[in-house]
Amino acid sequence: SLTMDANTSMVWLIKVVSVFSASFAIAIAAFGGAQGQGKAAAAAADAIARQPEAGDRIFTTLILSLALIESLVIYALAVALVLIFANPLI
Repeated sequence: SLTMDANTSMVWLIKVVSVFSASFAIAIAAFGGAQGQGKAAAAAADAIARQPEAGDRIFTTLILSLALIESLVIYALAVALVLIFANPLI
């Protein structure tokens, strides 16, 4: 009752490692995405300050860049959710 066979303990180990891996992946992706978005916003603000007449083009490029950066974080979230809820290893 309290003892586990080798197969049960291996499944448990894979689940635990998958949860930690998913958590680590989301943490790294969120940190990297936040760094990238911060640098992009700072560069856009600097560019608009230097050339106010190009503000509309810079703003459009900034929004597109932020969406692409955020999509990478969403991909990491999707991989993490697959690891947690639909793990192909077990």
